[in-house]
Amino acid sequence: MSNRQQWWRPVISRLWLFLRGVPLSREQLFNVLRQAHHRELLDDDTLLMMERVAAVSDLQVDQVMVARAQMVTVDSSQTLDELLPVIIESAHSRFPVTGGDRDTVLGILLAKDLLRHLRENGDHNLPWERLLRPAVFIPESKRLNVLLQEFRASRNHMAIVVDEYGGVVGLITIEDVLEQIVGDIEDEHDVDEGAGMVLRRGTDYCVVKAMMPISSFNQIFDTALNPLEFDTLGGLVTSELGHLPARGESVDLPGIHVEVLSADSRLPRLLRVTRKPLP
Repeated sequence: MSNRQQWWRPVISRLWLFLRGVPLSREQLFNVLRQAHHRELLDDDTLLMMERVAAVSDLQVDQVMVARAQMVTVDSSQTLDELLPVIIESAHSRFPVTGGDRDTVLGILLAKDLLRHLRENGDHNLPWERLLRPAVFIPESKRLNVLLQEFRASRNHMAIVVDEYGGVVGLITIEDVLEQIVGDIEDEHDVDEGAGMVLRRGTDYCVVKAMMPISSFNQIFDTALNPLEFDTLGGLVTSELGHLPARGESVDLPGIHVEVLSADSRLPRLLRVTRKPLP
């Protein structure tokens, strides 16, 4: 039989599948799932998760990554005594290690590797740089479903995102990808308020990202800082100091004491805010 005589076969096949109710497109698939949900064959969470699984293939890394300005990094020039407060207060498990600037990522430091190193050696003077694991670099255009497969195959849980010129634009973790499927993954250190700006919260203190909007900080912590002159808490701290903050510097603001936990050559990164005792 000639090709001309076979042209109708794909048409008949597609029509037969349609009549049997087999979805021929993603939208038809979603309609089938919604009908199953309506008939109580799927619960709300299952339907939402299945829709998210299908949507992951449409998302790119740059849509869900942690932006460069929000990355918590450590520098290879820091001592162990300088590293530990950043690691403890940030509550992260992995840290990009830079060599002078954020475009020079030397590797990834895992908190568990550092703790094992301290337990086995107990010497703060030993060079911690040898603990670094290789950094994985990926383009910002990579699809999330492809990245998830690579994470599973390589057992890496963090990748550094670069632009077309090789400049670092952010990072992404396996948790960031999985959250696109199952929703936000909260751990014991997470706080819902402030769009992820609050990293840790105690009875009389908190650790926040310096980029936290002053308006959000006022709302969460019942303070009255002026949000008109500066947008972020880090901007206010920089203004009060009169220069770019360095780690360990602190300022007194109305009702609170703010200490800089982490900063680079351009701006502060992490701040520890302690509420002043009432007079």
